[in-house]
Amino acid sequence: MKATFKIKEQLFTVDLSKPLDISIPLEASKDNPEAWYLDAPKIEPVKLDDWVGKVSEGAAVNFNSIYFNPHAHGTHTECVGHISEGFHSVNEALTEFFFLAEVISVAPQTVGDDQIIPKIELLDLLKGKQPEALVIRTLPNTHAKRSRKYSNTNWPYLHEEAAQYLKELGVKHLLIDLPSVDKEKDDGLLLAHRAFWNYPQAPRYEATITEFIYVPNDVKDGSYLLNLQIAPFHNDASPSKPVLYKFL
Repeated sequence: MKATFKIKEQLFTVDLSKPLDISIPLEASKDNPEAWYLDAPKIEPVKLDDWVGKVSEGAAVNFNSIYFNPHAHGTHTECVGHISEGFHSVNEALTEFFFLAEVISVAPQTVGDDQIIPKIELLDLLKGKQPEALVIRTLPNTHAKRSRKYSNTNWPYLHEEAAQYLKELGVKHLLIDLPSVDKEKDDGLLLAHRAFWNYPQAPRYEATITEFIYVPNDVKDGSYLLNLQIAPFHNDASPSKPVLYKFL
């Protein structure tokens, strides 16, 4: 099914029957990715006295409770409320859901014991483009990202200057295939988060960061329509489902 969208006074046509899902599903298994020193999420049937919410055990319905952390267990979208003293909900920050997005593939640079994504790499890959949303795929890119255990791995991260550049460029929605845009252990500095959200100087309340995505290798670098959907959680972060569409 073809649909035409008007973005920044330009018309773009996509085939809605061919979505490119770049989210990682949450599942209660060892295959679920993990970060921030938490174990796998749990999905369990409710038990009330002798009643178990499971059809295979005699119930009329399957009735599960889910225990997870959006930051640690899969694709999630967060707002400035993630680092602010005052409460801000991502459900109130994200009020539009279709954006002109650019997908880029970046090989982080080794600096000492760290791997960083520097500003110069973003400058080179964007080539003057000013997308509303930026999707960063780190290299090497393997299917193992969908189940990786990231705790205590010192994953690659976005340099503060790179995040500052994206803010100045006008990128409102940043998506990356890592548990965080920041260094795993940085003594709470959160330099990339702060730079991208311009916090605390003049917070960009409408800007979001989506982490823990996975961009398959058959999704080529370039421009796409992004549909960014979240669960309506009244929280700083929510599980999300970013979906890309090729332009026709």
